[in-house]
Amino acid sequence: MPFANMRDRLIYLAVWFACLGPILWFIFQGFTDDLGANPIEYIIRQLGVWGLRLLMVSLAITPAAKLLRQPRLIRYRRTVGLWAFAYIALHLSTYVGIDHFFNWPEIGKDILKRPYITIGMTAFVLLVPLAVTSTNGMLRRLGPKNWKRLHQLVYVIVPLGVTHYYLLVKKDVRPPVVYGVIVTILLGYRLYAWARQRRERALKAAAKAAA
Repeated sequence: MPFANMRDRLIYLAVWFACLGPILWFIFQGFTDDLGANPIEYIIRQLGVWGLRLLMVSLAITPAAKLLRQPRLIRYRRTVGLWAFAYIALHLSTYVGIDHFFNWPEIGKDILKRPYITIGMTAFVLLVPLAVTSTNGMLRRLGPKNWKRLHQLVYVIVPLGVTHYYLLVKKDVRPPVVYGVIVTILLGYRLYAWARQRRERALKAAAKAAA
């Protein structure tokens, strides 16, 4: 096996286990009775927080690849994004199945009554099509342009996730505020890159017309 392929596989394995790490930690905490006074609430919140963190990491991979001149990093973005979806799906499943025992009327009231749950559910609904279309087969079916447009929903989903987290916490809002700042920087970078690319295209078009 060529060294480059072996290196890529080892990096992919490291990324996979890094994403799995929090779940293994929760299991360890369960065995050591270290989940706090309210284990269900702790697990629900931590699953959501890690889902949001991984979404932010997936959002940061593209600018990191460009700034570090390491285009290979892009190949791990999809893996991190799918792990983020897995954590958020577990976050929602624990809330529905364990915290509320599938009491759909009560869950419906919660969604309508509590803004942070409304926002969180909206973010999850928007995230589902991104997870479903993350395969190479769906990329081919949709076409690169349509696939890219669809996956730009992440620029809406991540701020919704931060807002959901901010409204959820009652005392220490510092973590969601920090996340909000990071997300603002990441989205600001993308807006800057888009504006710069558009300007360069306009200049090229003007130069070509004047030639």
